[in-house]
Amino acid sequence: MQRGLTRYAVGAALIGALSFGAGFVTGGTSSSATFVSHLPLIGDGLDATPAEMDLANFWKAWNALSTNFVQTHSSSTTPTDEDRLWGAIEGLAAAYDDPYTVFFPPAEAKKFEESISGNFSGIGVEIDVKKGVVMVVAPLKGTPAEAAGVKAGDAIVGIDGHSTEGMTVDRAVGLIRGEFGTKVTLTLFRGDDTFDIVITRGTIQVPEIDDGFEGSVYRIALFEFSATSAGLFDEAFERFKRSGAQHLIIDVRGNPGGYLESAVNIASHFLPKGVVVVTEDYKNKNGAGDEEHRSYGSHDLPPGTKVVVLIDGGSASASEIFAGALRDHGIATLIGTQSFGKGSVQELIAIADGSLKVTVARWVTPSGTSIAEGGLTPDLVVNRTEDDVNADRDPQMERAVEFLTAGA
Repeated sequence: MQRGLTRYAVGAALIGALSFGAGFVTGGTSSSATFVSHLPLIGDGLDATPAEMDLANFWKAWNALSTNFVQTHSSSTTPTDEDRLWGAIEGLAAAYDDPYTVFFPPAEAKKFEESISGNFSGIGVEIDVKKGVVMVVAPLKGTPAEAAGVKAGDAIVGIDGHSTEGMTVDRAVGLIRGEFGTKVTLTLFRGDDTFDIVITRGTIQVPEIDDGFEGSVYRIALFEFSATSAGLFDEAFERFKRSGAQHLIIDVRGNPGGYLESAVNIASHFLPKGVVVVTEDYKNKNGAGDEEHRSYGSHDLPPGTKVVVLIDGGSASASEIFAGALRDHGIATLIGTQSFGKGSVQELIAIADGSLKVTVARWVTPSGTSIAEGGLTPDLVVNRTEDDVNADRDPQMERAVEFLTAGA
């Protein structure tokens, strides 16, 4: 069974594809994610009362609102005590200033559960929040979002007329997803321009892999790390070995991530058995130790093969885990631009009929780089501009081929 990346979610939402990257589905086909509802880290002692916790000011505010609040709009309703309790918990979660630590009241929790069941359609884009801004990690290949012109790095400043200022990833997901064939309007900020794009929601099918020669260099492009990607990579890797090529490019540009297990399986082609691929760093919270994920040791890269991994701002999550492991172990050179930097681990906790999603750990590469803190910096920085894309030029791929064949 595949294990969903980052226990429950990696602080991003995949809108309209299989359950990866964020660990839950926001459109398209059904989920195959496995997520953990209880961990020793946070499962014990949750009902305990904090020592010496003075709630006098909380109750003072509670009673002041109950006694003094006057409705000024006829359409407004007075919140019930339960509504106010949920609001207090939402505020408590918000105090941690982490876009992935959020509380879902019962109604929102139900919507969130629907979002991981895959019983709706989407547009095929992964989003995240950076510095309070809802950002596009990457549009997925062959999806409505890509066809409409959504680009990695776009800021989503509005969804169907709703401002995204201060919005969580999960709230944005709830607004973007919807019924098959319906439309959603995204207000995007790119460069110095703000503009609207109208996208029709649909069922998303993403090509997972593409391979072949780039001149004398063999290239394997991975578009996602899904439940089936490792098997497809195995087949592509066999074609590479049969080709006799001595140079290999692994292209994970625009790959928003996926299953941790797939990343470890694929990295195992390049690494000896037992070496660390990535570590979950729990910061010793409640005595929880770090969890290391190690190579299974296929280690069947032909001797003498030179390897480049291409990354860009759309490379996130499992892509960063894979690329970081190969570089840190001296297997590959990274070429391209800074990766996205998506590497935190969330856990889902049931509270009555609501749900609390809590960041509990971070991903760390073998050399100690925290992926969440800015992503991976390539060894050779090469940009690919919008003009390059429109002209079908790929200076990053060209530089990778030059580096492998000319050695500089």
